[in-house]
Amino acid sequence: MAKSGQINLKNLVTLASVGVLVGTEFLGVALAAGWAIAGLFQLGNTIALVLMAAFGLISLYALFEFMKRAISLEPIRG
Repeated sequence: MAKSGQINLKNLVTLASVGVLVGTEFLGVALAAGWAIAGLFQLGNTIALVLMAAFGLISLYALFEFMKRAISLEPIRG
């Protein structure tokens, strides 16, 4: 087992992979939702961009919270 203070590469790679996968899904859903809502209600391109940016920020915050919890369960330092 890793000594205290050493980096556990297995956990680091796992967390990085999960972060990329979940982050891509969160951002993809956020951008698609903004585009779809603006298109559904015919709000125009500017409002579509504003909605996509707002949902994108929410998804980045969700990713941040998700990664905080994931790191607490899979510590990088052993």
